[in-house]
Amino acid sequence: MNQNTTSNVLIVGASQGIGLGFVKKLLNQSGNTQVYATYRRRKSLGDLMELASAYPDRLNCLAMDITEEGQIEAVIEAIQAQTDKLHYALNCVGILHEGSLQPEKSLRQINAEQLTRYFQVNSLGSVLLAKHLLPLFRHSDRSIFASISAKIGSIGDNRLGGWYGYRASKAALNMLMRTVSIEYKRKSPRTIVVTLHPGTTDTRLSKPFQKNVPAEKLFSVERTVNQLFGVLEKLEEKDSGQFFSWDGSLLPW
Repeated sequence: MNQNTTSNVLIVGASQGIGLGFVKKLLNQSGNTQVYATYRRRKSLGDLMELASAYPDRLNCLAMDITEEGQIEAVIEAIQAQTDKLHYALNCVGILHEGSLQPEKSLRQINAEQLTRYFQVNSLGSVLLAKHLLPLFRHSDRSIFASISAKIGSIGDNRLGGWYGYRASKAALNMLMRTVSIEYKRKSPRTIVVTLHPGTTDTRLSKPFQKNVPAEKLFSVERTVNQLFGVLEKLEEKDSGQFFSWDGSLLPW
């Protein structure tokens, strides 16, 4: 993100984990970056509200549930009231476990309601964002729309099985964003659309599943953000529609 010019950035899912890490990194940079940050629940706003107090002119916090299209529309309208262009939009929202919702180890655990929840959060949110963000991307500057996916959503890389809902919802996210990239190429040709695998990051999402992860493969939020930031900085228009790992390598579909 060019520090010498004004950049407008939307971070979706900014109250914790990777999303919050991106907000912190952007605000710590010198320059004129304006950050719009969404959160779902006010009670989880501790760190984000502290940042909003410290950077009142650069950080705008907006309530939004990514599974509610009306809330997405309202947030986009609020941003459009302040600017007519976005340079980056990063969707960091994802769900792996939530109360009784847990990754399935076998077909016996498949539950239609829980599968639907995985798709609502992990897949549909990004394509709804793509639908409503298009007017803010249709400008002459380079821009990026990136969604956090997961290597476990790679069909070609699936050798262990299990985790049906999470795997399938991330695979669906990859397909939806690949399809978005084709339409954006016609309607917003300077927008690069990608999905990103962040690696296993020390967040609430991965916490219950960290015991078998080697220490060198469990990344801090700060390290993950720096690595993904590096990938985003190097993207070219020809990269639109691709699925990148944290180290910049392409992942199989």
